[in-house]
This record gives sequence, C-alpha cells and structure tokens, in this order.
Amino acid sequence: MSTSKSLVLSLLLLLGFSPLIAAANGSAPPQELWCVAKNNADDASLQAALDWACGAGGADCGPIQSGGPCYDPSSVQNTASFAFNDYFLKHGMTDDSCNFNNNAAVTSLNPSFGNCKFHSGMVGSNGSFAGSTPSSSVGLGPSEDLSGCRKVSWGWWLWSLMFMVSVFGS
Repeated sequence: MSTSKSLVLSLLLLLGFSPLIAAANGSAPPQELWCVAKNNADDASLQAALDWACGAGGADCGPIQSGGPCYDPSSVQNTASFAFNDYFLKHGMTDDSCNFNNNAAVTSLNPSFGNCKFHSGMVGSNGSFAGSTPSSSVGLGPSEDLSGCRKVSWGWWLWSLMFMVSVFGS
C-alpha cells in the first residue's frame, strides 16, 4: 500500500474510533431530546392523550390555543406533540413521561415548525438527563427504551469506517 493511502487509512481509523475514546472518557457531547406524537398514532388516541396532558397532566397548552404560535387546527399530531413535549420536560424526561398510552416517542430531531418553537431537554454523555430530576411514574406506563440510542450512533460510525476502508483500502 502506498504511503499516502496508509496515511489516509490511519486518519480514517483514528476518526472512526474517536467516538469510542470520547465515550470512554465520558466526554461525548450532550444531545437535545424532544417528546413527540408518533406518526402512526390515530387522531382519536392523540386527542385523548392531548386532553389529558393539557388537563390533569398540567402541560402548558397556551401556545397551542387559538392565536398561539403553535396553534394548528389541521394537525392533531403537531398539537399533541407540543403538549407531550412540555409534559416530558416538566416531569423529568423519563421514559414514562413520554409515552401517552404508546402514542409518543423521544426524538433527537427538532419538531419546531414555523413560529412554533419546541423547548428541548438535554441528555448527557452517560445517558443521564441534564437539568432534570427523575419523577415517579404518573400512570402512563413504560415507554420505549432510550438505551438503544447510543447503539445506533455506534453502528453509524462502524458502517462509515467499513465503507472508508473498502474505498481507500484497495
């Protein structure tokens, strides 16, 4: 293998393993998280969960009321997402605080749209939530396991590394 290819391959390997080294040192950057309505949830279920979040759940639903920046009468999914996210942030960002009878999920994709800005929560490099304290379950039941998020990002690095090796290694 030529010297330039060896150098490129060495740099790619170093870059490919840098997330592993950063995670081992506990220095991975925090990640923003939001709780949103699932795409496959039916409108009636979302409406029931939205009514609970804005009522007994105590979410701040002012911005989704008529005249508010997040008012969208054409999309119960957008409306419910805003209320679910507010509840999630106020209740410690736990698995249980983003379930709503299995109608919601945590995402790292910002759901803000137009003038409607969703606040985010941060999760630290060790998987703990920054700026929040875990709350007890409020009867919403367990939700999706967030522990797999890190595994997905590791898989991305591994596939990228394998691609680079196959391109530059020959």
